[in-house]
Amino acid sequence: MTATPDTLSARDNPALVLLRKLLAQPAAYRRQGQLWLEGDHLLQAALQRGWLLGHVLLPLAHAADGSLMPLRRAARRCSLVDNALWQEACGQQSPPRIGALVALPAAAAANAVQPGVSTVVLAGLQDAGNVGSILRSAAALGVAQVLALAGTAALWSPKVLRAGMGAHFALHVVEQGSEADLAALQVPRVATTSHAGALLHEAALPQPCAWLFGHEGQGLPAELLARCEHTVRIPQPGGEESLNVAAAAAICLYEGLRQRRQ
Repeated sequence: MTATPDTLSARDNPALVLLRKLLAQPAAYRRQGQLWLEGDHLLQAALQRGWLLGHVLLPLAHAADGSLMPLRRAARRCSLVDNALWQEACGQQSPPRIGALVALPAAAAANAVQPGVSTVVLAGLQDAGNVGSILRSAAALGVAQVLALAGTAALWSPKVLRAGMGAHFALHVVEQGSEADLAALQVPRVATTSHAGALLHEAALPQPCAWLFGHEGQGLPAELLARCEHTVRIPQPGGEESLNVAAAAAICLYEGLRQRRQ
């Protein structure tokens, strides 16, 4: 698709300026309408889901890397970047071999909830690693949609995209959601709490449903917990007070899948 690559050797090149903004400000993509996909694994995952790679960038050090040629050919534009500028822009000791600037998809920009489908709701989660891990579990275990309520980490930020390892491309993603969006899901809401009577593996989980997961330290706000039609608890015979939210989400989503298959 792309022609012979050009070379970027000026720090103020618009593509490099945009890249630095996207990496420095987690929610910058909302203003710019562009995402930064970093690393060949993420680019390959995007292509497999039918995404178009806009502007592929890679350092001159990897210009002769034949394994990256399919990604370069799939791009609308490909640029080689001066090695020092690449290191500076990526801001990592071991920068990626390749990355791409791509347009924020129309479905994500529209931010419209799909009613009646299996959903994960994120309420105030802040850690990019946890958010990306939950998205990976959701995509792997058959969830169709992720709704992030206002106050949750930016879902399309570079750190969450890296942690998601391609899960974003398999999900309908809605962020900065409101109470109206929560109501628009039109499926029963389920949450975990240590005070629930029903054990997760003994409860009859509604299908489809919306699983609600809250802030890493504070958990789900009381007002959201009160709006859940079902609450369950994960058995913890080891005696720990709580589980990491990403681990808890994976357990809950797996149990939902197990019950669907039965």
